[in-house]
This record gives sequence, C-alpha cells and structure tokens, in this order.
Amino acid sequence: MLFYTESPLKFAFSREIDFTNTGLSKEGPDKNHSFGIVGVPFDSTTTYKPCARFGPRSVREASYNFERYNFILNKNLDVPLYDFGDIEVIHGNFEKTCRNIRSTITDIQDMDIIPVTIGGEHSISYGILTAMDPEDVTVIHLDAHMDLRDTYMSEKYSHATVMRRIFDLNPKNIIQIGIRSASEEEVSFACENQIKQYTCLDVNNKLDEIENLIKAVKGPVYVTVDMDVLDPAYAPSVGTPAPCGLTPSELERIIFCLEDKQVVGFDLVEVSSTQIGDITSINGAKTIYDFLCLY
Repeated sequence: MLFYTESPLKFAFSREIDFTNTGLSKEGPDKNHSFGIVGVPFDSTTTYKPCARFGPRSVREASYNFERYNFILNKNLDVPLYDFGDIEVIHGNFEKTCRNIRSTITDIQDMDIIPVTIGGEHSISYGILTAMDPEDVTVIHLDAHMDLRDTYMSEKYSHATVMRRIFDLNPKNIIQIGIRSASEEEVSFACENQIKQYTCLDVNNKLDEIENLIKAVKGPVYVTVDMDVLDPAYAPSVGTPAPCGLTPSELERIIFCLEDKQVVGFDLVEVSSTQIGDITSINGAKTIYDFLCLY
C-alpha cells in the first residue's frame, strides 16, 4: 500500500492497526463489515477554490466533535473501523496518483475492508472505482454539479469531468442527487444516456421518492459525496460552491437510506478547509459518521 510514512490524525473511533496480524479485528455487532478510512490529499485539478488537499486532515479533526452514540439512529458507532492514513499523491500528476489510489484501494479490499475515502478533489473518485468491478455497481452521486463534461479546460481527467470518466467505466447505473448547475453539453449527455437525476428542487419537493429509489437499488453500491451538494450556508469551504443547495438534514436522510445496502465504497470530497471548527469539515465528518453508524 502506498501511504505517507508520517502518522496523521486518525478518524475518531478508529482502531489501532497491527499489520503483523493478518486478520484485522472484526469485533462488533456485525462481523460482515469492516471499514477503512483513507485520505487522498490531491487537488491538482482544482479550478476555483483551492485547498482540498487539506480535506482529509480537517475532516479527521472535526470527527472528534461527535459522540460514539448516534442520537438520531439510537445506536453506537461500533463497526470495526481502521484509519490507514493518507495515500501518497503526486501533485500535478493525476495519472500517477490514480495508479497509487487504485493499488491502495485494491489492497484494502483484499483485506475484506470497505474503503471510506476522504478527498481531496472529486477526480479521485475515478481512481477508486477503477479498483472495483464497476459494471455491477450502482453509483450514487451527491453533488451540485453533473461533472459530465468530456473535457474541461482541455483536460479529460478533472474534478469537472469525473462522472463522465466514471460513466466510461460502464457502471450498472448512475443516480445523481442535488444537481443545480450544469452545462448544455452535460444536460444533453445525461438525457441521451438515461442518467437518472434529481435536482435540489426535487430533493425539496419529493425526497420520499428519492428515498424509495435508493432503498430499491439492488446489488453493489458506490457512494460519492461532493460537499458542495450542501448549500454554502452549511458548506462554504468547498472547491466550487453553488447557492440553493441541500440542508444537512436532507443529506442525512439520504445517507440513512443506505442502511442494508451493499455499499462497496464511499467517498467524501471537495472539503477545502484549513481552519479548526470550520462548518464544512464538521458537516463532512458528520456525513461519514452517519454512514458508519448504519452498520
């Protein structure tokens, strides 16, 4: 696995890793699930607000703001959770970074651990999915933007093209939620390829329908959360903020729909905070915390 040698701050409630023990502990109420936090501090394709490379650190720090007991779910975060640290990234070189991501995620999956990745900007999601069998996977994408351009600023691999590159991997389905900004090219491409989308207004007006859709999904699921899906009032420190977004309560309800789903991976990206106590980092950590508490 390609990790930095220094030991970063670990996500709250994570267990110590003993690499001399080939069987990482799977103690807890559900021995069928173990999760591994992985940071990817890469932001070389950022085009508006920089600093997503500090996302893994700031989200980890914010995770200590929560109790082990989840009041809304009435359960403790008891699932086996390990924090492997940050993947080695090569700033300015997406191709090499992507290879490192793919190699490391593959190693984690080989230990029967589900990767939970903290970015970093959104391009990293492509690297993660290349380590999986995307043809069988439904990708649930929460974002203010479609990210379906073929190129952006003449680049094929970018935070603004990530879902187009993921589409090229031929996943089973793509469901986009929270969309409120797109180019004409992206809208046409989504319609032509029957990519299911729900705008922010749809979330406001028919959240029950969206919840039922997610609950009906069969087979492996990959979840990618761009924090700009939230309104800038709740997540101002993101790479590309867009007004009129979701509330944290709406995002929480969508995350809770993942209970009993066969989630094979989860990422949270585009936190561009450098300050302790930043609300974007807190809401990002809360999103991961809520997801982990489902198991």
